[in-house]
Amino acid sequence: MCKMSSIFILFAFLILFGCTTDKIIDKTTTNSPSKTSSSTTVTTEATTTSTTTAHTTTVSTTPTQLEIYYSNALGKSGESLKTALHNIIDDHIEISYSAVIEALKVTDEDPNNSNNIILLYTQRTQAKNTFVGSSNNQDYWNREHVWAKSHGDFGTSMGPGTDLHHLRPSDVSVNNDRGNLDFDESTYIHNECTQCFYDFDSWEPANSVKGDVARMLFYMAVRYEGDNGEVNLELNNLVNNGSAPYHGKLSVLLEWHEFDPVDDFERRRNDVIYEDYQYNRNPFIDYPEFANLIWK
Repeated sequence: MCKMSSIFILFAFLILFGCTTDKIIDKTTTNSPSKTSSSTTVTTEATTTSTTTAHTTTVSTTPTQLEIYYSNALGKSGESLKTALHNIIDDHIEISYSAVIEALKVTDEDPNNSNNIILLYTQRTQAKNTFVGSSNNQDYWNREHVWAKSHGDFGTSMGPGTDLHHLRPSDVSVNNDRGNLDFDESTYIHNECTQCFYDFDSWEPANSVKGDVARMLFYMAVRYEGDNGEVNLELNNLVNNGSAPYHGKLSVLLEWHEFDPVDDFERRRNDVIYEDYQYNRNPFIDYPEFANLIWK
């Protein structure tokens, strides 16, 4: 009886174990396609992500036009960077002083009124046809040399005297009052350009164009290095520079450069000068960090 009971128990155990094994096998078999499908989906998603990432990386690592233009300068600093930038922007196409008038009507056009230009210091929109070569009408506009033309005594000669990167339209009387003053923090509010200040040895433009002024002077100090018979212009930390080929005040200009960042008006102007007139660029508009890399 016991033997029969043992056989029965063993038989029952085998049946039970066999069914459980079949269920385990069935579960594995049932889920296997699902796992394969899931694995395929993951693989597909991973492939898609990888492809997208690879495409994005390719685009971001392709040199831009500016990177190509400045390729010999990137990664440098100090005098090495200054020299490299000079070599890039040197030997631009020069225009006559009379041609500057028509050029400024394009480079400084009011983006909201194609019949007008924006005057540098006052930021007033002014009719293009109100240019005056002399001081006959104080509320007309004329050509302002931001790097005062007496600083280096280059006058209106082709080259520094007609370089559009620092020539801007200005109200006649405001231009006269600025004269050849160096740029620095100043004392008295100007009676017409009420955002400007002046004193006996310096001129302080409106906050909205302080960076513009700084970047124009940075350009001049790099573009004109004394080669090929040109004047050698340099920035210093002085005012009252007179007819010496220096302009100040460098430390203040660097502060203004940070305070008033590059805007769309400057970018467009830089592009127009490059594409339509001189075929060179202002590096400090394209790469503002160059200023500190050279002078700090």
